Amino acid sequence: MSDDDANASSHYRIAQASFTAPRPEPALYLVATPIGNLGDITLRALELIAGADRLACEDTRVTAKLLQRFGIERRATAYHEHNAEEAGDALLADLEAGRSVALVSDAGTPLVSDPGFRLVGAAIERGIPVVPVPGASALLSALQVSGLPSDAFFFAGFLPQKQGARRARLEELARIPGTLILYEAPHRIAESLADMAAVVGGDRKAAVSRELTKAYETTYRGTLAVLATEFAEAERVRGEIVVCVAPAPAAEASAPADADAILRGLLAEMKPAQAAQEAARLTGLPRRDLYRRALDFKSAG
Repeated sequence: MSDDDANASSHYRIAQASFTAPRPEPALYLVATPIGNLGDITLRALELIAGADRLACEDTRVTAKLLQRFGIERRATAYHEHNAEEAGDALLADLEAGRSVALVSDAGTPLVSDPGFRLVGAAIERGIPVVPVPGASALLSALQVSGLPSDAFFFAGFLPQKQGARRARLEELARIPGTLILYEAPHRIAESLADMAAVVGGDRKAAVSRELTKAYETTYRGTLAVLATEFAEAERVRGEIVVCVAPAPAAEASAPADADAILRGLLAEMKPAQAAQEAARLTGLPRRDLYRRALDFKSAG
């Protein structure tokens, strides 16, 4: 039996009750799945996962656990960073042939820190309908429990792994006038928090959430300096982690109009690196940007 034939009468199960999933209209469906607690799945998500002509996922082994929990017997197609081009072409061919495709990530909302945006962009270019199916989101869940302002926020994904690149990225993010939301691996959280405290400011309030919606869900709150110390002393950190950092104070978020004048004055007495460091302290602007500006001034004479 082909995958399409199997889907024509697909079923899903909730507790002891079995339901028939209707076959959806041809489209690319972006289906959110639970970030931990499988009970957070939506009815619409179950219908699409069971009923779509094709089911695409990051890791078939992870998605298999979800399928098993809800009694969905079907195959899934792997679509991830390493096969996005080849697998994406096959999915687009199905969509152009009038089939429906349900795209899920390992956990949470598709396209957030995964390659799904490429498939979406290609589908839009071909005039294929793209339909969001909302549900769980780790970044929004972490923001909810952080206690930090939620009227404006900026999701920055994962920070670079190497310290130099990580600190440079943090300098770019430090003055954003909204709560910062980042993902981090458990084995890097201590060093990342230390860099955040050093670059963003140790007195900036923050929250670190791990294992959201799972049995050992925990959120740690405090300043970046305190959190950096706590995680540096932790024996072992496990689970998926989301970090929320309070917005930059208004004085830091706005760039002074006379930054160039300050930098030029400092260059009269200091080397570019020293001038950039001092200008960063005085203006709150990223040292890296000021250093580049200083080099431009020096080369222009």
